Amino acid sequence: MAITAAMVKELRDASGAGMMDAKKALTEVDGDMEAAIDWLRTKGLAKAAKKSGRTAAEGLVAVAVDAGKGVAVEVNSETDFVGKNAEFQEMVGGITAVAMSVSDVKALAGADMGGKPVSEVLTDKIATIGENMSLRRMSAVEAPAVVSYVHNAATAGMGKIGVLVGLSADNEAFGKQVAMHIAAANPAALSEADLDPAIVEKEKQVQMDIARESGKPEQVIEKMIVGRMKKWLAESTLLGQAFVINPDLTVAEAAKESGVDITAFVRLEVGEGIEKKEEDFAAEVAKTMKG
Repeated sequence: MAITAAMVKELRDASGAGMMDAKKALTEVDGDMEAAIDWLRTKGLAKAAKKSGRTAAEGLVAVAVDAGKGVAVEVNSETDFVGKNAEFQEMVGGITAVAMSVSDVKALAGADMGGKPVSEVLTDKIATIGENMSLRRMSAVEAPAVVSYVHNAATAGMGKIGVLVGLSADNEAFGKQVAMHIAAANPAALSEADLDPAIVEKEKQVQMDIARESGKPEQVIEKMIVGRMKKWLAESTLLGQAFVINPDLTVAEAAKESGVDITAFVRLEVGEGIEKKEEDFAAEVAKTMKG
């Protein structure tokens, strides 16, 4: 397939590789973005397989906790201005309160909110505010104690990142520290057992390809992979990560010192995983002027 300048730019942004290396990688794998990142990593040309920092949707993530249950809800809007709108914030808060009594986002959309389904409340608000909105997702945590945290808060209980942490016993101060750690470090899973085996296997294969590029014997490569995978697993899991508050301890060790177990966590970030269409503002203005 034809490799476009936009594809090269996207790969450069995602990998930190140079322009020519990005173009060569895309050519080698016929334009497959994920495979191109792996190719760059194998050749040692990618600084990191970074996820794009650009988000496609604006809006808010709201959190609520009551009696051992916490919920996090994401409601999207087209622009950041709406996320700062008091009317929108009030609606998101209402939806989050309703979420305490349902199990998933589908049930939440159909749940009653002031005599109407949540989906209808959202439709009415679209008409009032004049901007498209969507109820994207919700997640819940149930545990003997649940602590919440909002990063970059727009108002109480809602902002750009919402975190819930489940603990085996009440320890608000430690729970808040862990929640802040999760917001910053964005672990992929609680522990190694919770990681998707396919993702683990893919990483192992990438690391083996990188090691083989060194030309070392196979038995040496096998030992290298054990160490590299151990490091990757630690960095990818909450319990294995170095605790942001005290990097001399892992999160698991810090939890043990605090006398609690971390049983679950949720981290929702506004627009996470949605591609955002980049618009050329100057071109848009020129187009409008011609019209």
